[in-house]
Amino acid sequence: MSLSDEVYARIGAAIVDGSLAPGERLRDVDIATQLGISRTPVREALQRLERFGLVEIAVGRYTRVSVPDERVRRETGVFTAYLMGNAIRLALANATDEELDGILAAADAVVDSAAHDIAGLFTRCTQMFALMTRATHNTVFIGVVREVALTFERNLRGWEPFVTAAGSRVDLFHDLRGQLEARDGRGAEETLRRLHDLH
Repeated sequence: MSLSDEVYARIGAAIVDGSLAPGERLRDVDIATQLGISRTPVREALQRLERFGLVEIAVGRYTRVSVPDERVRRETGVFTAYLMGNAIRLALANATDEELDGILAAADAVVDSAAHDIAGLFTRCTQMFALMTRATHNTVFIGVVREVALTFERNLRGWEPFVTAAGSRVDLFHDLRGQLEARDGRGAEETLRRLHDLH
């Protein structure tokens, strides 16, 4: 991991966990001093965070943590659903039986959360799709997901409409689990879209 990557990960994690609040100003010189490094890797990390919508930069005026609005959250949710549909297809085609067992255990936790722990549903879904992403065995896909993971987590955490089909949520997650077990990528992708009202 390069120094710029490390700074990106640290600032991104602070944005995701709320240590750096939406709207908070960021000064590269202060961050560099705090980390005991030069400003160059800090600037590179901030520019990268801007590309993924986590910070806003107005050159010569300010750099600040962005504030996700409903439109950004909705667009992130749609993008995530389509990307994870691709993960399902790739993972079910390439996962070992052992990897599939891990995905199914995570899917069981998702089904349970959908029924009893809505607050934990996002975390369980994130864990399941992390396993699925690794099981794709596709380095390009894994790299893309790694790049946007912080944006997904920040924009979607705590956002209730990230799964909008509330009435049939448990049944749909149960169907998804069965399709994963059967390695039915097409059916599982379709169920995922239904969970997100993307018919």
